[in-house]
Amino acid sequence: MIRVTEDDFNVADEYRALINDNGKDGAVVFFVGLVRDMNQGSKILNLQLEHYPAMTEKALQRIVEQAKSRWQLGRVKLIHRIGSLSINDQIVFVGVTSQHREASFQAAQFIMDYLKTEAPFWKKERTPEGERWVDANDKDTEAKSRW
Repeated sequence: MIRVTEDDFNVADEYRALINDNGKDGAVVFFVGLVRDMNQGSKILNLQLEHYPAMTEKALQRIVEQAKSRWQLGRVKLIHRIGSLSINDQIVFVGVTSQHREASFQAAQFIMDYLKTEAPFWKKERTPEGERWVDANDKDTEAKSRW
């Protein structure tokens, strides 16, 4: 399941959805990304995330399909928030189930690495010095290249 939303999510509810009536998978890995108070050496006051819905949903679906083609996965849940977010707000949830932990760990990492570089979200940070748009950095590009 993939969802792009302004609404926050409840991690416990998302975890339960991954395991409910799922007796075949023995591993669940999930990641939650939060808005940090610092980036690129500047204090962050808040973050604005924008997207183009049709393009974003296709890109996210492609990322999930790539993960499913590489690993034997059970369920995959990807939630990405948009709109105005404050420090410590949840931005993203990636949850993956599989029969064994290795596939879940690797698939969750793969999905996050591709989200950071391939998903068409536009991030604008508000800092004390003003607003700025944020691109994928070299570290994100390097992380993606290992796959």
